[in-house]
Amino acid sequence: MMKKIFGGINLTWPKVIIMAIVLGIYTAIMAMLPIVNDTSFSDLTVTFEVWILFGIFIIMNSKSPKDSAFKCFVFFLISQPLVYLFQDMIKHSNLFVTYYRFWVPWTIACIFMGYIGYYMKKDKWWGLLILTPILLLLGEEFGGYLSKTMFSFPRHLLTTIFCIITLIVYPLAIFKNKKIKLVGGIISGIIIIAISVLCFINPPIYSTDILSSGENYQFDDTYKVYLNDSKYGNLSIKYEDGIEAWMVHADFKKSGKTEFVLESPDGKKTTFDIYIRRDKYSITEKNN
Repeated sequence: MMKKIFGGINLTWPKVIIMAIVLGIYTAIMAMLPIVNDTSFSDLTVTFEVWILFGIFIIMNSKSPKDSAFKCFVFFLISQPLVYLFQDMIKHSNLFVTYYRFWVPWTIACIFMGYIGYYMKKDKWWGLLILTPILLLLGEEFGGYLSKTMFSFPRHLLTTIFCIITLIVYPLAIFKNKKIKLVGGIISGIIIIAISVLCFINPPIYSTDILSSGENYQFDDTYKVYLNDSKYGNLSIKYEDGIEAWMVHADFKKSGKTEFVLESPDGKKTTFDIYIRRDKYSITEKNN
């Protein structure tokens, strides 16, 4: 099966174009569906790990360096704009103008990456040098999603596993030489272990200010503030010179729903519901 995927398919131009159209529309749908927001199913809308797989798939099933270069270029030239254009068509938005410009350099770079990447098929040691930057980029994506999974388990778990599997599979499936396979596998193993250790040594923390002293709430550093369940993180009261106001500062450690309390020096408590996500939160004052 792996041999078929990585070099055993007759990848014609119609297949490349159809694949680009289908994946572009699918990605746009995942970006619009609220139910998959902030899950593994929407991750391909923002990061590279799945697109790396399609790039390598095209490279390994191309017939020459030029064939690889132009098929990679055309695939991304169709699929990436289509992600935004399809959303603009459905939502009457302006995403293409706003966001596609960030993909233009990457799309142009696909010509060179596709051309150079083809030489991985030669089964030489320098093919592993071509693959290694791809493994490092994939490792970076793995680290980001492992942190997200640790913070919001089980969100992004499938993407985290996908990154691990592809890190292992690429050197084993692309090369036939056993020594190159072994060294490639060792490189991937080192990347996986090193990034995993770093993520667990430095667990993810979402730091933000969640409440300010002003018209609705009056407090200063004589007040106490705390989460009812400390597993979600820590709260403190700090003075922000820039806006000249006291703020409730949060260092969140995991996502979920809990309560926090703002307590005055005379013991009066104001309780809030708080819903924590990886990069956002919502709070509502309870009926006290």
